[in-house]
Amino acid sequence: MRVLMLSWEYPPVVVGGLARHVHALARHLARDGHEVVVLCRHAAGTDASTHPKSDRIVDGVRIVRVAEDPMHVTFEQDLIPWTLAMGHAMVRAGLELFRGWQPEVVHAHDWLVTHPSIALAETARTPLVGTIHATEAGRHSGWLSHPLNQQVHSVEWWLANRADELITCSQAMRTEVARLFDLPAGDITVIHNGIEERGWRVPADEVETARRTYAQAGEPLLLYFGRLEWEKGVQDLLAALPGIRRAHPGTRLVVAGQGRHRDELIKQARKLRIRRAVSFAGHLSDRELRAVLAAADSVVLPSRYEPFGIVALEAAAAQAPLIASTAGGLGEVVIDGVTGLAFTPGDVPALTVAVDTVLRNRRAAARRARTARSRLAVDFDWAQIAAATAEVYRRAKTAEQTEFGRPKIPTGNTFEP
Repeated sequence: MRVLMLSWEYPPVVVGGLARHVHALARHLARDGHEVVVLCRHAAGTDASTHPKSDRIVDGVRIVRVAEDPMHVTFEQDLIPWTLAMGHAMVRAGLELFRGWQPEVVHAHDWLVTHPSIALAETARTPLVGTIHATEAGRHSGWLSHPLNQQVHSVEWWLANRADELITCSQAMRTEVARLFDLPAGDITVIHNGIEERGWRVPADEVETARRTYAQAGEPLLLYFGRLEWEKGVQDLLAALPGIRRAHPGTRLVVAGQGRHRDELIKQARKLRIRRAVSFAGHLSDRELRAVLAAADSVVLPSRYEPFGIVALEAAAAQAPLIASTAGGLGEVVIDGVTGLAFTPGDVPALTVAVDTVLRNRRAAARRARTARSRLAVDFDWAQIAAATAEVYRRAKTAEQTEFGRPKIPTGNTFEP
């Protein structure tokens, strides 16, 4: 099939797990013989003078990257105008693409590409498939209190209701999306994220370098990696660290990643008097991250909200002992006591106990890590995921175009009765 994917991030422009998902899916679809074009963007803050539109083939996938429009908007301060400007650039690039190539299906990844995806699918008269990777209500614990939250929610609602086929990455997300956007759960297909098992082995000298960098005296080493946002729960891990250090003196924590919550987390670490025990490492390259994963005594993922948790698969691929909350899709990825240890989101005492359990019984932790790695090839293989996605493409049929009104915005918490 001829597939047009739209995504606001695609390597090397990586913001979160979405980029890795689209990248792997596109490559595996191309390997299966599908003709895949990914319409994406250059890094934020660039423009056509520094990063003009590009069109090239990488790993069998045709990648069309658009430049930012000339007007002065930033992602951080002008999210909606910035998103609309990106969509405008994507529509222009898509229309130019259609002069010599026509898709048989358009696949939109998340709300930021809703406008160009709908416009291009309707122009090409092809089915629209949408994947909802997360929701605005979920990111804010069910609350849509501010105008920006309501604007994002309404765009998500539009994509979910306009798509001819809808995909979520976990059963938990299917339930959430059905409830939030007034859809029958049976109309939503669940296709898990996947992981590439190859390339996770790290040379011993690189592991030793990582240990010397973050735990020079051989102290217990914990690792969190991912975006630094409130819903990722890093604040709970910091809150647990003083107790962990009392039971296991010298324990150190590496926080790898970037995000809007970073400054607040640093302030919290200072307030708790653990700042010297926490290394805020920022963005790590894949090679650096894999070395730290191999060096860590445990990876801790304390999410308050997590649609899937691809980082849990990456930890499993590196065979790192895993502790994770049961938030959303993490509860489906991590089997408590079998592939890792789990705790209720926000439960700091339970998180503390889980870390203590891992550090006191390294042999059992290693056994769970091996089990987690062995499960990847069975349940999270990208070849199977690509085949399942292609099946969704084949059954997608263009419905009669409907003009939608604005959705009603809940006044209370959307997750409460």
